[in-house]
Amino acid sequence: MTSSPRVRVVTDSTCALPSALAAAEGLTTVPLHVVVDGTEHLEGVDVDDDAIAAAIGAGSRVTTSQPTPAAFARAYERLVAEGASGIVSVHLSGELSGTVHTAAAAATTMPVPVRVVDSRSAATGTGLAALVAARAAAAGADLREVEQVALRAASSATTLFLVGSLDHLRRGGRLSRAAAAVGNVLGMRPLLTLREGRIEVLAKVRTRAASTDRLVEIAREAAAGLARPLVAVHHLDTPDDASALAERLADVSAEPVLVGPVGAVLGAHVGPGVLAVVVVDAEA
Repeated sequence: MTSSPRVRVVTDSTCALPSALAAAEGLTTVPLHVVVDGTEHLEGVDVDDDAIAAAIGAGSRVTTSQPTPAAFARAYERLVAEGASGIVSVHLSGELSGTVHTAAAAATTMPVPVRVVDSRSAATGTGLAALVAARAAAAGADLREVEQVALRAASSATTLFLVGSLDHLRRGGRLSRAAAAVGNVLGMRPLLTLREGRIEVLAKVRTRAASTDRLVEIAREAAAGLARPLVAVHHLDTPDDASALAERLADVSAEPVLVGPVGAVLGAHVGPGVLAVVVVDAEA
């Protein structure tokens, strides 16, 4: 039986990787919290994106919160018990969540070094950086090398997304009122991106179809500049649109395009109708 790598990689449940893939790659995932009408759930454990889409559609109050330092400590301690000599912990942008800060707090209590990486990204911008790092660890890279792989992959990420409504982002404080107002001007359909970990308006387009075309154009340009591009497509309650988008990008991805839901936590902030693309360099 193949032994576990000495360096292990941790991420959080906003990584938007299929659970089977994360497990196969040796990733440990720490869940964030989702609160629906006062009832707390753990993302990926007892609540999923379908439930969140239904809750939002029903007018329920949906909020989210980061894991506790104790939750991270338990995850790290399990890996230490399994023989880890070091841990790289890759997380959602600190501009969008306090998750990376709670991970850092837990890291200081561990008997082995834990390097906490702020991906400055979200969804598979975080998840693919963690996946590439886990592959480096499995190949025998040391702690510093695995950390650097995660940092380079995260910094290579291009994240683009369209939303059904900007109101969810505005209410959650992830987008300014002024930026959110763009979507209400002349029926504009803004194309959004992450820049330095923050959500910004990248382009203002008249229709969703035109926005999707522009998204594909920018994603293809981003992939063309990478050594080994990996592409992922996310949605919330729009699987057919996601599959169609993935088909348009299949030829620029070095591996099959990952297609799946954006997840409960991110879904709570972007709302139903989101369509997103992430492009990351696997050899950054």
